[in-house]
Order: sequence, then structure tokens, then C-alpha cells
Amino acid sequence: MFFCKEVEFTSDNKNGYTRRIRMITKSAAKKFDISRLSAWYIVIICSLLYTVNYMDRQVLSITTEFIKKDLGLSDSQIGIIQTLFFLSMAFFAFPAAYLVDRWSRKKTVSVMALVWSGFTFMTGMGKSFLGILIPRFLVGVGEAGFTSGGTPLIGASFPDKGRSLVMGIFNMAVPLGSALGLIIGGAISVKYGWRMAFYVFAVPGIILALLALYMKDYKTVRNIDEFGQKISFFRSAVSLFSIPTLKWLYIGFGLQNFMCFAFLVWAAPLVMRTNGVDAQKAGMLVGIIGLMAIFGAIFGGLAADLWQKKNPRGRMLTAATSLLIATVLFFFMIYYDVRGLGYAIGILYGIFSIFPVPSISAATQDVTPPSLKGVSWGMAVFCCYVFGGAWSPLLVGAISDGLGGGAYGIKIGLLLTTLGGLAGAFFYWLSARHYSTDMEKAQKHILEEAD
Repeated sequence: MFFCKEVEFTSDNKNGYTRRIRMITKSAAKKFDISRLSAWYIVIICSLLYTVNYMDRQVLSITTEFIKKDLGLSDSQIGIIQTLFFLSMAFFAFPAAYLVDRWSRKKTVSVMALVWSGFTFMTGMGKSFLGILIPRFLVGVGEAGFTSGGTPLIGASFPDKGRSLVMGIFNMAVPLGSALGLIIGGAISVKYGWRMAFYVFAVPGIILALLALYMKDYKTVRNIDEFGQKISFFRSAVSLFSIPTLKWLYIGFGLQNFMCFAFLVWAAPLVMRTNGVDAQKAGMLVGIIGLMAIFGAIFGGLAADLWQKKNPRGRMLTAATSLLIATVLFFFMIYYDVRGLGYAIGILYGIFSIFPVPSISAATQDVTPPSLKGVSWGMAVFCCYVFGGAWSPLLVGAISDGLGGGAYGIKIGLLLTTLGGLAGAFFYWLSARHYSTDMEKAQKHILEEAD
């Protein structure tokens, strides 16, 4: 695969013109020369930032009951705050992806971490509905660009065959950060108040943002069409939907997170209301379920790579199968109120909840050229929220208020979100049908050397 530096057109009586192409370099993903030490430095810094990212997301969930009491908010208002937070991530994923693919991955990661950490701190200063809503919206703006920079950096630093495993390690940060956000956030809130949790959680992101500037980055690659003309960012983003694998993957990813994000937001309040426990105890109980997903991230990556060796559609089949299992487990976990048998099922759900993600992360990189890798994941982030994830917190909150604002309403709302999980598994299966063909095309993408 080659990228064109210069395209010249000359007259030709038969064809009207001929193309003369001069190569500049091989694919940036292959050309990117990096030592193992530098590659693992990228994984460590990005994984720690991703952990902090999810800690900052979950701290609002575990402090919900405190904030409601202190500021007089309803479940619907909490749902609105969470939904606008997710929507800000969705719509700012594109500008962030543009910076990633046109400017610098490591600098984008650093700037975004500074932004989300600063506004996490300011959330703790909120004294009204708008005082929480606005800074949380801006936290989402900062978090929007992180994975669009971290995912392609990690993907370019490791060979194709082991990429799912490395992505699994990276995605361990999701359950780890979620669990730490609940456990530590709950403990701080009980002892020092909910505001202190936001202040404390803002600090590590600022430190890691500075360390991110020392990551090794690859050279930005121009994205051009067959005539050597630069392709606009919007055209590049829209073109991703012409890749069948990605089209179905994006829809499935949104539907998967319609279910998963509802649990992230409302699990702790549900446990507090059904079990009559405080935030620290609820954070511990839900956090343990989240920690189980660490095993899911690793085993999900291993399973995807092993299945891929035996079947050229293995990665996406792993995503489809594991999401189906996770959805069934989710239903019975909520049905039994996340206690007793429901809690035991919840432990299994924790493992399978993130099982599909290493496959999804790797697939968005496998079927796209280097010039679109950041945009590819940016689109995944956008679809993750717009096609599902952003709306379920609001839906569950509205159902809860409509049924009296107690545990029963949250339970019914969460059970309904399993419809998204079932549909998501189906769309992952559709994506798997095209995966091997699209991956082969990506390896030959852009202009080849002319005779």
C-alpha cells in the first residue's frame, strides 16, 4: 500500500489523460518504527488516562443521591445531565478526530485530558442544576477526543496479529476506571462530601496530560482521492459508511451502549434504593461487578485473536456472540435486583460486558487506511452515543420519575434497555459477514504505484 505525494496529468489521445504517480512512503502504520519500550509507554499512559477518564465519568453516578439531596434535583434532571454529557462527547468527537488525523495524536490526547480534568474540578463547584450541567457538558467535550487519539496510536504501535490483545489491555481501563470511580468516589463522598470527590479526581488527569507529550507519534498522512486531490474531513467521515463492516459495526456499537451506559449511570442508585445502603457500600458492590470486566477485556482480546486465526471473520463474530451472552446476563441481573442470585449473575455480566470491545476497537483500525484511523474511531464514538448510549440515561430517569421515583422505575427502565443489546448483537453479526473482505481492501487502499 502506497500513498501518493504527487500526481501529474498529461494529454493522451486515447484516454484523455494518463496518470503519473510518484510514491512517497509505505503505509504509516507499517512505516512507524517504534521500540517495544516506547510502544508500551504509549499503552501505559493511554491506559492510565482512559482509567481516569472513566473515573471522572462514574463519579457523578455514585454522587447522584448526594447531589439530588443537596441541590434538590429529580431523576429526570440527573438523566438530562448525563444525556447532554454523552451528546457532547458524540458531537465533539468529529472535531477531535480531525485534530488527531490532521494535527497530532499525542498533543490532542494531552489537550483533551487537561480540558476534561479542569471541568471535572469545576463540577464540584456547582451550586445549581446549570452549575452541574454546564461543566459536565464541557467534561464531555474534553473526553470526546481521547480515544480518537489513543486508539490509533496503540494500533500503530503493535503488529496486526496481536492487536486485539493489546486493545484488550487498553480497554481494561473502562472497567477499572468505572470501578475506581464508584469505590473511591463513594468513599470520599461519604467522608468528605460529594464536592471533594470531583476535586480529587481532577488531579491525575492533569499530571498524565503532561506525560502524554512524551509519547512517540507517527507522521500524519494526507488523505487523497484517485486524482490526487485532498479529501475533506467531512467527506472522509461520511465515506466510512461505505465500508459495510463499519456501517453495521457503528449501529451495533450504539445499541450495545444503549444498554451498557444505562447500567453505568443507574446501577449505583438502584443498589442504594433496593438494598438501603449508602454510597460507599453501593460503590463497592457495583464496583466489584465493574472490576470483573478487567478479565473480560483480556479474555475478549485473546478470544478475538484466537478466533481470527481460525476464521477470517473471527473478531466480529466474537463481538456478536459475547454481546448476546452479556445481554441475557444483564436481564437476569436486573430482574433479581442485583442482589443474591442477581449479584452472582452480575459478576458474570461484568466479565462479558466488555468482551466485545477489543474486537470493535481492532476492527475499526483493521478496515481503514492510516489517514482515516482516528476518524474511524471518532465515528465509533459518535455512533456509540447518538445511536444509543446518550439516550438511555434520560429514558431510565424519565421512567423512574413516571413510576414514582423509586427503585421499581429504575428496574423497569434498565430491563427495557436489553432490547438494544439484542439488536446490537444482530448488527455485529451483519458486520462480520463483510469483515474479511473489507480488511483485504484496506491493505490495498489509496493509490498504488503506477507502471
